[in-house]
Amino acid sequence: MKLWGGRFAKATDALVEVFTASIGFDRRLYRQDIQGSIAHTKMLVRQGILSPTEGEKIIAGLQEIAGEIERGQFTFTAAREDIHMHIEARLQEKIGPVAGKIHTARSRNDQVATDLHLYVKEETAAVLALIAELQGTILHLAEKHLGVIMPGYTHLQRAQPILFSHHLLAYFEMLERDWQRFRDCARRADSSPLGAGALAGTSFPIDRHYTASQMGFSSCYRNSVDAVSDRDFVLEFLAAAAILMQHLSRFCEELILWSSQEFAFIELDDAFTTGSSIMPQKKNPDVPELIRGKTGRVYGNLIALLTTMKGLPLAYNKDLQEDKEPLFDTVDTIKNCLTIFAPLLASLEVKEETMERAAAEGFANATDAADYLAKKGVPFREAHRVVGNIVRYCLEEEKGLADLTLEEFRRFSPVFGMDITGVIQTKSVVAARESYGGTAAGQVERALKEGWELLAQKQEKPGP
Repeated sequence: MKLWGGRFAKATDALVEVFTASIGFDRRLYRQDIQGSIAHTKMLVRQGILSPTEGEKIIAGLQEIAGEIERGQFTFTAAREDIHMHIEARLQEKIGPVAGKIHTARSRNDQVATDLHLYVKEETAAVLALIAELQGTILHLAEKHLGVIMPGYTHLQRAQPILFSHHLLAYFEMLERDWQRFRDCARRADSSPLGAGALAGTSFPIDRHYTASQMGFSSCYRNSVDAVSDRDFVLEFLAAAAILMQHLSRFCEELILWSSQEFAFIELDDAFTTGSSIMPQKKNPDVPELIRGKTGRVYGNLIALLTTMKGLPLAYNKDLQEDKEPLFDTVDTIKNCLTIFAPLLASLEVKEETMERAAAEGFANATDAADYLAKKGVPFREAHRVVGNIVRYCLEEEKGLADLTLEEFRRFSPVFGMDITGVIQTKSVVAARESYGGTAAGQVERALKEGWELLAQKQEKPGP
């Protein structure tokens, strides 16, 4: 017998049972479902809707069911559709007809929305901790290699020399924005829909604010229709996850490039690489490649739910069952990626000499030669043209800017003096970038200090 079967004269077709069942994936919400049911029961007792004895029996039964599920002693079946019906049906088996009173003044519509809110709050807290851990790994790596110079790139062409630590800290900043986005997402999830009923509220004298406080929510939805039909908090989580994965994917792309023989800036640890079934010499960056590849599935999950939501009339529709699999898959994916990324990064070997040698090549100091002229009164556009001519000359002569004599420099502009040689040295070029947020050592040290301060604040108050 279905718990809702009174109106129906025929049994549900077996195909329909399988097609509409969500227990295959929503069983992971059992803790949140039981948590919400216990809070709801306490409120019903407090309001005099249930007797204390009834409440005690229901709560004890729910706690026993939680234990059964955790011990793997609980039977799941498509005939009972979802986790809510499984728990309520099992409660009836354990404590009898009084179990039917648990659903007083609520609907599966506000029940499932409550479960999802609790789940997103919990998982967001876990993601925030993992992001902070990865940020700490980046800070450690940046401190370890402070002073190492590498080529900075635009268009994947060598552009200007920068500190390797400065480059790493760009990812720290991206992850900081990710952390902020997830924290904001948790704030939006921190509102209880329980008590909204199917869509219109209830005629029972419930206390929604008490129930919310019992579950750890800071507020209640103000509109019952919105409460059961809103999935913005799920979409926001998926959107934050998609941006996070974009950042991880960009980082992985650089790790893949840097570990190639063409770059040879780093070597990934053997523990985080794999080999080839046919080529004995291969050492493949499979972990960063997989993270890069998994970015697409997280993007797809966001688009899938946006598409599901775009045409739904208020309030609840069965389409909303499709919110869980994209969410669950995204949670699993980003947590796995974050978990493995930190040790991957901590174990890599940085080939400092190769980086610094590359930074000294390719005319990465050309901008500083132009800036030198501009600081001596030459309009920058003219200075740009002059240095461009010098670069062309160097290419023809197979020289670098640092190889030129003062006489050669002065063929292109009489403004050049003996001090040009010092200005275009790689270390001088990096040290000159003292503007706020620049790559000079002082600025990078400031950024490291501020980064550690941010992480300390998160440890003091880790959640949203």
